Parts: sequence; structure tokens; C-alpha cells
Amino acid sequence: MLLLAGVLRAAAVPSFSRAVAVFSFTVALSTLPARCARRRPPLSNSSANCWSCLHSVNMFNSCNVKFYHSKALTSPYPGSHVERSQIPEDKVGWLTEWKDYNPVEYTAVSVLAGPNWADPQINDKGFSPKFNERDGEVERKSLNGLYVIENGRPRNPVGRTGLTGRGLLGRWGPNHAADPVVTRWKRDERGNKIAHPVTGKNILQFIAIKRRDCGEWAIPGGMVDPGEKISATLKREFEEEALNSLQKSPEEKAELEKQLHKLFSQEHFVVYRGYVDDPRNTDNAWMETEAVNYHDETGETMDNLPLEAGDDAGMVKWVDISEKLELYASHSYFIKLVTEKRGAHWSEDPGPECRE
Repeated sequence: MLLLAGVLRAAAVPSFSRAVAVFSFTVALSTLPARCARRRPPLSNSSANCWSCLHSVNMFNSCNVKFYHSKALTSPYPGSHVERSQIPEDKVGWLTEWKDYNPVEYTAVSVLAGPNWADPQINDKGFSPKFNERDGEVERKSLNGLYVIENGRPRNPVGRTGLTGRGLLGRWGPNHAADPVVTRWKRDERGNKIAHPVTGKNILQFIAIKRRDCGEWAIPGGMVDPGEKISATLKREFEEEALNSLQKSPEEKAELEKQLHKLFSQEHFVVYRGYVDDPRNTDNAWMETEAVNYHDETGETMDNLPLEAGDDAGMVKWVDISEKLELYASHSYFIKLVTEKRGAHWSEDPGPECRE
């Protein structure tokens, strides 16, 4: 019994040693509604300041876990009229006992139809997923360590969402995605870097797409295919969404590959790895991502690549980075981490420090 209790405690608390970065929100690209769902406001006015002090080493080690669950409480659930059960702030975490918790059960028809990117229903005959480990070509391990299995279903490691089932997500448990953050310095007509007039720090730009589903600007990104390496996903998603590679001829694709090879093979850094506070998350299925920054220091590589929106992107363009950006999910936070790493401009007001 002592051993079992120890395992459950380990499963309930994400691993501190495996996460390379902080907590995030969403990335993945399956079908979402044509409109954005109404979102629950941040749980605290101080949450933004707390996020700003999170360091890209550990996900659950700064401020308070309650700040991490905001967009996963979106209601109605994206692409539906399903309202989540309301979750009081003090009962989001699983460690808080709540005997009357009665979440809504929902899995989208598109998922129940059984596409190749989705699991069967949990009780379907012949379906025996190996949670917390590699399951054939499907990665069911979490980037944040062990997660609890309760009544045969994986449990969201951050807390209650007011909804069970899978919603729009294909996999029970973690659904893995990847976000390529491609950046360059903003330059004037003579090629000189442009500094912000207040902070004096150089202004960084990144390639942003406007999502077709809800019209929000975001980092290009998408789901990791079974058996696919993260590095391949990052490059593939960038090509499909920012360069419209799916509509290119074989000759055009070959030229794109040649030009992108230099950028994606150079030194880069992992901005974030871990749980994503995504509006599609449920108690039994959630998003995780790896965001990686590829920086074009001289601008020569990306200057020669014509941006063209494709796949799930409605528009694509270079965007100046600052705290004023309003991006999809937690993408603004990823971008902030990049500016810190590059020593670029972010905010005219650093704001108060967050103390544990």
C-alpha cells in the first residue's frame, strides 16, 4: 500500500526534472469553430505578472498552479454549444476534495467518427492503450512526468476542466504538438537594427499566422504525427502554414527545402516543453507542446522566402514583438521567453516582480 501511495503521489505531481520550460496553452491544429469561444477571464489580476517571472526550466514551480488553468475552462466548449461545469478557483486542483464534482461528458462527432489521428473510445473492444509510455508509434508519455489513471482514463495533470471525454482532441491523455518560432531583427532601409525608443532594446520580429478557425494571430504549429520526430514536425508545420508548401510543385518544394535547411539546421533553442492551457482540453485529454526558436540573425535566409498562408492559416506576416501582442492561447508567453533569450524589447514597463 505504501508503494502504491508513493506511485500515485508521483503521478499526481508533474516531474520537475523533465520539463525544460514553463507552462503554456495551445498550439495544435485540428478543427476548431469558425468563431472563438467565450473564455473565462484569468483567475487573478496578478497572473500575467506571475507568468512573466516563470523561468524556462520548470513548469509548476513558480507562483501558483491555479494560474495555469484558464483557457482550459473556456465555455462553451470550442465548436459546440456544450457548457462546461463551472469550477470554483479553489477547486481546480485535484488535491482539493470535491465529492459533488459532476463534469459534462463530451467528445466531438468528428473524433467519434474514427479518423486516423484519433483513438477509439476508451471501452472499445481491442483498445488497450499503454498510458505513461510509448504505445507503438503513439507517444503517450507526458512531457511533465507521470499522470494519474483513474477509472481507466488519464487525468489532466493540472486540474479539473468541467468536461470529461476528449472534446476535439484525438488522443486520450497527452496530445503532442510543436511550435516553430521563427525570428529576425527589425531593420531600417539601410539594414540597421531598429531599437525601441523607450527601452533602447532592438525590436525582434516573428512570423505569425492568422488562424482560419477563430481569426486570432498565432505561431505556426501543429500536431506531431505518430512516429514523427519533433524536429520534422516543426519544419513541416512551418512550411505548410507560412509557405503554403502543400500547394507547391515538386520543383518549388525542393527549392523551399534547400533554403530552409540552413535555418532549421542551425543552432536553436527550446523555448518551452510541456502542458498547454488549451481551450480544447478536458479532464481526460490535453495539449502538450515543444516550442523552438529558429533565429535568422542576418535576415538573409528569410528575406528570400516569400511568405504565403497555407493549410490552417488565413494570413501570414512578420510581426513586431512587444507585450501589446494579443496571440492565440499562450503564444504571447512563448514569444516573451524568446525576447528574454535574445535580449530584445518586450515591455516599456517591466512590472512588479513575482515572488513565491
